[in-house]
Amino acid sequence: MKKVGVAILGLGIVGGGTYKILSEHREFYKKTQNIDVVVENVLERRKERAIELGVEPSKIVNDMAEICSNPEVDIVVEVMGGIEPAKTFVLSALNAGKSVVTSNKELYCKFGHELEKTAKKNNCGLFYEASCVGGVPIIRALLDNLQGNVFLSIMGIINGTTNYILTKMSNEGSSYSEVLKEAQKLGYAEADPTSDVEGYDAAYKLSILSSMCFRTKIPYTEIYREGISRISNDDINYGKKLGYAIKLLAIGKNSGSGIEVRVHPTFIKSEHPLANVNDSYNAVYVTGDSVEDVMLYGRGAGALPTGSAIVGDIIYCATHQGFNYSTFKNTEFADPATKFVKNFESAYYLRVCVEDKVGVLSKVTSLLGKHGISVAQVVQENDGTNGLQLIIITHETKENSVKKAVDDINATAGVANVASVIRVV
Repeated sequence: MKKVGVAILGLGIVGGGTYKILSEHREFYKKTQNIDVVVENVLERRKERAIELGVEPSKIVNDMAEICSNPEVDIVVEVMGGIEPAKTFVLSALNAGKSVVTSNKELYCKFGHELEKTAKKNNCGLFYEASCVGGVPIIRALLDNLQGNVFLSIMGIINGTTNYILTKMSNEGSSYSEVLKEAQKLGYAEADPTSDVEGYDAAYKLSILSSMCFRTKIPYTEIYREGISRISNDDINYGKKLGYAIKLLAIGKNSGSGIEVRVHPTFIKSEHPLANVNDSYNAVYVTGDSVEDVMLYGRGAGALPTGSAIVGDIIYCATHQGFNYSTFKNTEFADPATKFVKNFESAYYLRVCVEDKVGVLSKVTSLLGKHGISVAQVVQENDGTNGLQLIIITHETKENSVKKAVDDINATAGVANVASVIRVV
């Protein structure tokens, strides 16, 4: 039976979940995988936390050099998060000839090219299933199951915090600020929630996933990003009346014009499978030229779901000969030959606050027409004072056309403001 020594860097939520799975399932893996996975070291400053989880005191270290020099450690698990010291520690492990499993989406997104180069140089494995969508096995599906496809698109709910917030706002009518405070209290949102609610977390994950799908490097800096902090209950309710649910979607498309990648709040038809992915659950919906549509769904975060992905990578690493790396040239920047579509096409939801006067609606629709924007649906709602809310759904049109039209509408007599612009799929 093959013995596999593991070191875990950090025993926070995910590290603790990983340790729990490895400890409780050790005999199961012996029986089913013919491997004996042993946690040889943990890097954790809070010694009492490690002992609480059942780690032997002799295995607790606070110096990465001890792990790198330990011949019993084959695989290093990095679950610390952030860039430093995680990057330095991972590079040290790889240079010491140890394979690495990481859940760190920001680290892999920004420095995956450097980590992979080091892994190749030292003939080590580099695994990152847990970096995207928690316990949902999207990385392995793209690498090992769906690799025969040319991918046309990827679309997903890949941030559990924002999905929880939007679900609560939609189902309970609570305000954004109220739900955010609740999410922070429950541990779904950080004290500083910027990375989640402003779409950075989803952009990091989309960078990784779209690079894999479209087999070319998609830096996160190429991704259009917009968060959920300006979404109002009014917009959610108007969307419901029109048959839409609101989600923070990560969208990637590959067409003859080039690649478009974007993260933003989106109205999606209520009958679409992604519309019914609620709370902290995540889902990824991919379309391949052969397989057509596939959706993977599950817990997008948490100690055990993310720990499941990490342990899956550990077992895969331990039971497979040789290592696979990116199916594209993994560099810091995009390949110069890769074209990116910035002026993408979408349908749009516009909420325009206007005076209740004859002719204002025709002015607004005329300005849309001036910019080549075709209107699919218009609803007028009293705003409770002396004004109207014009709810407009457009046919598919160009992003830049909508921006120009919104500027013109905002400058029109009788219009208070364009209160909301939300993309529709």
